[in-house]
Amino acid sequence: MADTTVDGGAWTGCGVLFLQSLCPDVDLLSLYKNQNGKFIVFKVIKLTLTDSAGGLGGYEILKVHDAEPFLGVEVKFVNMAACKQFLDSYSSGALHQSFSQHAGRLFAVAQECSVETQLKASTNILDHCLEKLEVCLQHIHQSQPERLRDEEIDQLEQQLQTQALGSTPQQTPLTQEESSVPSNCFKFQNKIIEDRMLTAVDIQSFSNGVGRQWRHVGRALGKTCRALKAPAIDNLAYEYEREGLYEQAYQLLTRFVQAEGRAAKLSRLVRALEDCKLTSLAENLLEIQP
Repeated sequence: MADTTVDGGAWTGCGVLFLQSLCPDVDLLSLYKNQNGKFIVFKVIKLTLTDSAGGLGGYEILKVHDAEPFLGVEVKFVNMAACKQFLDSYSSGALHQSFSQHAGRLFAVAQECSVETQLKASTNILDHCLEKLEVCLQHIHQSQPERLRDEEIDQLEQQLQTQALGSTPQQTPLTQEESSVPSNCFKFQNKIIEDRMLTAVDIQSFSNGVGRQWRHVGRALGKTCRALKAPAIDNLAYEYEREGLYEQAYQLLTRFVQAEGRAAKLSRLVRALEDCKLTSLAENLLEIQP
């Protein structure tokens, strides 16, 4: 397989690495959802991928998402050599060892921080064919990235670069209260709420109550969802203007669910409502009595 495509373009491909820590003191999902823990988890992932792909130049992290019980890391490979080295590291166990070393150091845990993984390219589970390098490369090459790099990843990359220059403020340690929130839950008004995917009932309740504020909520969701960037919201407003505010709001959340899939969680909508000072609507969604 050549390092260029048939039409002479650069070889690229995309895969998703799923990670679950086997160390009881390190819950990757819970830590990544926490503002203080997010950067440390990202740094561990970044260092592990850099070790496994032979440097910074051969890959790009596009998105990190909730794939309970795993943390999903969508990776774009920008040349075949880096992808080959990554696959070699993954199949030989070198990636797992690298993760364990970086996690143990950055999370400051006494025991070994081993990790359970799964590697996919589109719907293909590559763990089933790791001994066939060309097959894995073909699956990854055929799975071209469908999105630009997430804005959240842009911010984390910038924070990492700033730290490398020695000007990042010291990370605030996680408090016991913050670290005690289970990975499948989130906190709202000092209450622990079980997280889940948005349902049709959620979408209807939101659409009934949000009124003219639906655009503001859409912009808040758009901070972590490429499908809801400003042009898309403006297009929704224009396309469904005659149907009214309910339909505009309904289509907004429908697009969010279609774009994000399993990652379209209740916690993300509640966080967006909080950002827009729509606490009472969040309470209605969560059926919390004022």
